[in-house]
Amino acid sequence: MRIAVVAPSTPIGADVAGEVIALAAVRHPAVELRFHPQCFLTHKHFAGDDRARTEALIEAANDPEVDAVWFARGGYGSCRIAEEVLARLGLAARDKTYLGYSDAGFLLGALYRAGIGQVAHGPMPRDMVRPGGHSAVARALDWLVGRSADALEPTAAGGAPSAAFNITVFAHMIGTSLQPDLEGQVLMLEDVSEHMYRTDRAMFHITSNADVRKVAGIRLGRCSEVPDNDPDFGETQEQVFRHWCGRSGIPYLGRADIGHDSDNKVVPFGLQ
Repeated sequence: MRIAVVAPSTPIGADVAGEVIALAAVRHPAVELRFHPQCFLTHKHFAGDDRARTEALIEAANDPEVDAVWFARGGYGSCRIAEEVLARLGLAARDKTYLGYSDAGFLLGALYRAGIGQVAHGPMPRDMVRPGGHSAVARALDWLVGRSADALEPTAAGGAPSAAFNITVFAHMIGTSLQPDLEGQVLMLEDVSEHMYRTDRAMFHITSNADVRKVAGIRLGRCSEVPDNDPDFGETQEQVFRHWCGRSGIPYLGRADIGHDSDNKVVPFGLQ
């Protein structure tokens, strides 16, 4: 199996890539893990300019020798290239698995909307630097290589089809050409480093969308590293979710084991 790693948003360090390659060699010795040189480029905020990031992703996705495309990390930038990437994907891109989360959600949503490949929310190579990150990266590899059931978010292992996104990313995706059709599916949402009032505002926008109101329900993942509000917002994450689900008529289904941390589980999009 060949896994190509590309960075459609921000760069990853060569040292981190080396650690991931070493882990893969021990855990799955038959796997060839390729970090595209573009992963290590820097251009302003990004892992190379828009052209470099676009071409690297298209190259990996259209390569018939590559079985999976693994996004190196989040940050910001994938929405700048998503439409051109989708327009230039060929038949080989449809046979692949695509794994990532955070800012990569723009690409996951676009791919899922277009019916291209098996799309999944889950850990990325950059997670190696988190406390306990070794386990997160190992979980992602186990799912990519062997579809390990232990890697899955428990509620996504069966039943209704699911999809998972960062709250801020999904809110900005709504109304664009990247927004996927999630009718009848469970929508899982998580976030990091957002004030509670911003999460509340994003949930207003998400749950006001007519297409989102067709989902089977919403689950709340972890919202971590929440900055202090001044004045205090006065509601918990779960209270915010229950409020907007109640206002919009979307069932609130409880918690999901996803988030910007080493416990982040894999959520394959669609019916398992």
